Amino acid sequence: MKNFDIQSIRPFIGAKDYELSRSFYRDLGFEEIVILPNLSYFHMGDFGFYLQDAYVKDWIDNSMVFMEVKELQKHFEHVKSLQLDVKYQNVRLKEIVHNNWGNVFFIYDPSGILWQIGEFVKR
Repeated sequence: MKNFDIQSIRPFIGAKDYELSRSFYRDLGFEEIVILPNLSYFHMGDFGFYLQDAYVKDWIDNSMVFMEVKELQKHFEHVKSLQLDVKYQNVRLKEIVHNNWGNVFFIYDPSGILWQIGEFVKR
């Protein structure tokens, strides 16, 4: 396959309560760019995703996003300090899990979308 000089990949995720999810992602540290009344682009630097005011239970229940970070422990401590699992109903934060490929922690957004935030083992 040729290298097409890909600039980004931006998944679309849905929200059960769009305004609540917008607030959650801003609190998590993403910057929001409103595209339409029912669609926003959330990003940190060059990386981001689209959040849409759309809810299909089977789709949301099967949505997962993996975000790779450097210094996972520091990132986890920061997210934990935000107390998003206290501020937002249904948000769950799980401790770091150590695997042979790397380490990861999990956070579920207010709609139930699973975010895996991880760091790969350097080989």
